[in-house]
Amino acid sequence: MMWFKQLFKINSNVIFSVVVFLCLLVTSTAAALDGNEILRQVDRNLQPESYEMYRKLINVEPDGSKKEYVLYTVKKGQDRMVALFLSPASEKGRSTLRLGDNMWLYIPSVGKPLRITSLQSVVGGVFNNSDILRLDYSAEYDAVILEKTADKYILNCKAKTSSIAYDSLKMEVDKKTMVPVTIGCYAASGMLIKTLYYKNIKDFGDDLLRPSVLETDSPLYKGYKSIMIYARINKKKLADEVFTLNYLPRVDELR
Repeated sequence: MMWFKQLFKINSNVIFSVVVFLCLLVTSTAAALDGNEILRQVDRNLQPESYEMYRKLINVEPDGSKKEYVLYTVKKGQDRMVALFLSPASEKGRSTLRLGDNMWLYIPSVGKPLRITSLQSVVGGVFNNSDILRLDYSAEYDAVILEKTADKYILNCKAKTSSIAYDSLKMEVDKKTMVPVTIGCYAASGMLIKTLYYKNIKDFGDDLLRPSVLETDSPLYKGYKSIMIYARINKKKLADEVFTLNYLPRVDELR
């Protein structure tokens, strides 16, 4: 019987150690999933770190009339993006560059890049330049979890600097897909500037399952609506040279 008691004691110690380890593991994992970690997961689920993308941008007027643009976009890392206009014909060949908080517009007929700001819009409509040339959310915002529901995380995202287009975001993140559902964009005064709606989950291949439509409306532009439709997103290695002012006239060579 002595050997049995000894064995039981050993097994009990092992079981206790395993239980303690699992509890610590679960606690550690739960603690790691804070607001900023959720935001980083959102970024990676929306787009690879380096990619090329085709999308259509549609501006809808209060009378129902529409104006459409097709853009080819490349992005590298958290803070570098270039977008090239493919249509309409009046915009073809124009390109925009974003490096962190700095943005430029290249117009072939002008022949040199012009500085633009995040709150302006190169296409009009509700989307501004910050929306069209959006960097990773985690690059611009610090996030805390406001609320957890059965299927969503509600985040409050505070801008890291005053140069960012929106002072804060209220972001609803789907727990299953870890992508945004809606985002309210606010000024420092607390005024709602616009709301972004992520819709229509689509498999873009290469383990990228994300919304294929982004819509926005604004209490500041009643009756107006803007829509982005994502057609293709592919991982792509890009040279640093692509994200320079001198390369803007040559962006079409990447396609």
